[in-house]
Amino acid sequence: MAKILVHLTHGPEHPTRAALAFLVARSAIDEGHSVSMFLAGDAVQLMRDAVLDNMTGLGTGELRTHFDAIVSGGGRFYLSGMSSKGRGVTDEDLRDKPAEFAMPNVLVQLSLEHDRMFTY
Repeated sequence: MAKILVHLTHGPEHPTRAALAFLVARSAIDEGHSVSMFLAGDAVQLMRDAVLDNMTGLGTGELRTHFDAIVSGGGRFYLSGMSSKGRGVTDEDLRDKPAEFAMPNVLVQLSLEHDRMFTY
């Protein structure tokens, strides 16, 4: 199976687009693929529990449902460190999540290590 990277830059300001990226990642996992997600820009805010628990995209489902399926399927999250700092996302927001802060070079490395990359 393939290694899929989903790069997401849209956050709570675009709930349908953000949830769509999570839905695609979940769908890839459901098909047996390995998935990593790199969140940058406003997307880093999606790792806050309040956002995960309350955001639903129009026709793209609940963010928490997709997130839980991605985690259950072994998905991994990387958050832009600079975007996170600028938006006040902290270690506490990542507690108990398979997520870590990363610099832009990690996105480049991930893009080279994965077979396909989707950008939202």
